Amino acid sequence: MLYSKDDQDKLKDRYLTPIFGTEASDEPLPKYKLRKDPVEPEVAYRLIKDDLLDEGSARLNLSTFCQTYMEPEATKIMAETLEKNAIDKSEYPQTTELENRCVNMIADLWHAPDDEKFLGTSTVGSSEACMLGGMAMKFRWRNNAIKQGLDVKAKKPNLVISSGYQVCWEKFCVYWDIEMRLVPLDEQHMSMNMDTVMDFVDEYTIGIVGIMGITYTGKFDDIKALDTLVEDYNQKNPKFPIYIHVDGASGGMFAPFIEPDLEWDFRLKNVVSINTSGHKYGLVYPGIGWVLWRDEKWLPKELIFSVSYLGGSLPTMAINFSRSASQIIGQYYNFLRYGYEGYKKIHERTRDVAMYISKELEKTGLFEIYNDGSNLPIVCWKMKKDANKEWNLYDLADRIRMKGWQVPAYPLPENLQDDIIQRVVVRADLSEQLGVLLMEDMNRAIKELDEAHILPHGGDQVNNKGVYGFTH
Repeated sequence: MLYSKDDQDKLKDRYLTPIFGTEASDEPLPKYKLRKDPVEPEVAYRLIKDDLLDEGSARLNLSTFCQTYMEPEATKIMAETLEKNAIDKSEYPQTTELENRCVNMIADLWHAPDDEKFLGTSTVGSSEACMLGGMAMKFRWRNNAIKQGLDVKAKKPNLVISSGYQVCWEKFCVYWDIEMRLVPLDEQHMSMNMDTVMDFVDEYTIGIVGIMGITYTGKFDDIKALDTLVEDYNQKNPKFPIYIHVDGASGGMFAPFIEPDLEWDFRLKNVVSINTSGHKYGLVYPGIGWVLWRDEKWLPKELIFSVSYLGGSLPTMAINFSRSASQIIGQYYNFLRYGYEGYKKIHERTRDVAMYISKELEKTGLFEIYNDGSNLPIVCWKMKKDANKEWNLYDLADRIRMKGWQVPAYPLPENLQDDIIQRVVVRADLSEQLGVLLMEDMNRAIKELDEAHILPHGGDQVNNKGVYGFTH
């Protein structure tokens, strides 16, 4: 193509003009409608990157379970496969093969019985996986209830779960019109209370959800004890049996490597489905989840759809349809890259860091440790009643955030809502050295709060001779 001199000058100006000398850098980014003219890609990149400058660092965000680091080779292959649509299984058969391999490997980790035909799928995250597990429970219950002559419209079906549930279960119950029956946590029972759980069950119960890694504290429900209770109930109530779905969003990809002898999975007779997050301790960037059923009979056939699409008939059981296959490929990369021993070493090291943080917190003498990171690498603590400090954990969370760390403080669920706790989620990218830096900053924050002039709630006095903290 030929250019006139004017055109050449314009092209030269376009590439010679510094980014911060462009017109686009001299105006706010659009918020409510598209700008009229396009901007050069490098300018758009820089302006958006700068717009994110004052956001928190993902690596220092200790409130999230979601993975914040993957190897460059993993991010490379994920970037190279972003355009692949996971639902187009006839168009991308090898991607489908990788998904199937992941399902098989997870089934092996969870001890799917050899004499049963397990079934599973990837999902956008564990929340979608929970929805699918919950729907399967509801449909199974309804089919059996109708068969047994129970009036399914007489009252709502119900789901039994501890009050330490993750919000996706509340969403499930609202979306599908289920009564949520909560087994309360208390000081003596920081996971599901096995003394009372069966009191919540009746012929309208679609199932019980056991949690492998309660969001608030990281505690595991005793799934083996729950299985024993459910088996006894089913022996006495053969017409309306109930079964267990395990929410292994966190623990499902951690326990098999760290506590391989812990029986919580398909080794237990009444555990019929399990979900997990690949983007938590599966070590993949958000969002990827997995849900498996121990045998195809536990997934009602009306929840499997056959879609004629792009030249092939596709069975699908997911709620979402079109989505990138890159996270699936990222999961397979990790399985290939790390193997069993690699995952084990990473998780062991992660647990070591969590236990180091727990011990350092204990040394302050100020905190009561709820979870020391020895099962799931989550450290939770509250202020001791005799700490005699004018500041609280909200103040500490604010102070430590000044160094970039996000360490949330929040109340425990109903029945324990007066207990304010703080939590650190230790992920694979929090090294021992970062743990040391965290505790140095934590101890420094405690010292600053001790020496600060804390404002009373609603107060307006500031002593500018010293540091002062925040109130809540």
